Amino acid sequence: MRFAFIRRHAGEYPLTWLCQILEVSLSGYYAWLHRPESLRSRDDRRLLIEIRTIHRQSRRTYGSPRMHRELRARQYGCGRHRVARLMRRDGLEGTFRRKFRVTTDSNHKWPVAPNRLERRFEVGTPDTVWAGDITYIPTREGWLYLAVLLDLCSRRIVGWATCSRLTRRLPQAALQMAIGRRRPGASVLHHSDRGSQYASEDYRDALSEAGFEVSMSRRGDCYDNAPVESFFATLKKELVAGEVFYSRRQAHREIVDYIECFYNCWRRHSSIGYLSPAAFEEQAA
Repeated sequence: MRFAFIRRHAGEYPLTWLCQILEVSLSGYYAWLHRPESLRSRDDRRLLIEIRTIHRQSRRTYGSPRMHRELRARQYGCGRHRVARLMRRDGLEGTFRRKFRVTTDSNHKWPVAPNRLERRFEVGTPDTVWAGDITYIPTREGWLYLAVLLDLCSRRIVGWATCSRLTRRLPQAALQMAIGRRRPGASVLHHSDRGSQYASEDYRDALSEAGFEVSMSRRGDCYDNAPVESFFATLKKELVAGEVFYSRRQAHREIVDYIECFYNCWRRHSSIGYLSPAAFEEQAA
């Protein structure tokens, strides 16, 4: 590794100075330079090129577990520890989860449905259980609110909507998108928190018209809707963390690209066997 470092920086600093700093001999460096590259070293170098490519394609979010799965899907025979070693050596790492605040207005006059889901998050058939929630994205113009509906079977975001204001129309827009896209039967269980947007008469009427059964989390228990909370955490660590959105329009554009192009179609999810939601649904069809 020291000789490789010297070769990379040989044009920037004197060789004798580099060898002295790294405590190797100049003759040893020249001997290494003209020595045939080992098969293992050559394979590592080729594998690292693919790792760097995947890391860029994953928006620099993949750690070694997902990287290993992606390499195996691309027919690269390599172990997880080898992938972790190469990523560590090259300074490549995934993004880390950051805590974020969740707010739900459950002090309202609307009726609240019982928790029919009861944390049964493992669902065998798409369009059987949809879970919804709302979060907010900071921009320099103020908050941009995001409502989503997530299919618990495939973990696909089937409906979403954004708005500069937190109104009852926001989750309704996400619901209408999901129904228009998926055209599910009348056997969908819709789960959400007990916030006023989901408990409102307008939203309950829309669910009733679609023939959906309604389920709501218990008061103040975010674990009752853990898959959507997990999606928001993933969105915020992979898209929002460290990013400054100058406008709501820019944030909206980036969110659409993240959900439709990356999360639904490309990103591998550990909960569905390290497949993307689109690939999982295609396999289950």
